[in-house]
Amino acid sequence: MTQVRISDALRAVAFEQTLDVNEALDMFYAPDYTHRSDGETLNRAEFAEMVARTRSQLARGTVTVLDELRDGTRYAERHVFEITMVDGSTAKREIAIFGEYAEDGRFRHLSETGFDVPSDDAR
Repeated sequence: MTQVRISDALRAVAFEQTLDVNEALDMFYAPDYTHRSDGETLNRAEFAEMVARTRSQLARGTVTVLDELRDGTRYAERHVFEITMVDGSTAKREIAIFGEYAEDGRFRHLSETGFDVPSDDAR
């Protein structure tokens, strides 16, 4: 079983957008996937809706992995993403993720929290 990585999921699902949103989600997220972000939990269908909305507003993005750990079915990762929206606005955030893999190596559950990071040129 090959376990997926959140950085690869972000690239395929949001940043590169070469695959249909559902095809990209199926590669990385199990059918019973749940996603918790800053206290709100979404089921797989709600997560797919959120991803589709975000995708339509996103012009480009990058992700840099800072830490990543796997222990059996447990997963933890910390990354920084930088995005540019279609309206030209930008964001840079650091995200910490803890989660669990399904038997097939896709994500079954992820919990995340994060904070804004000042851009390098905002001094």
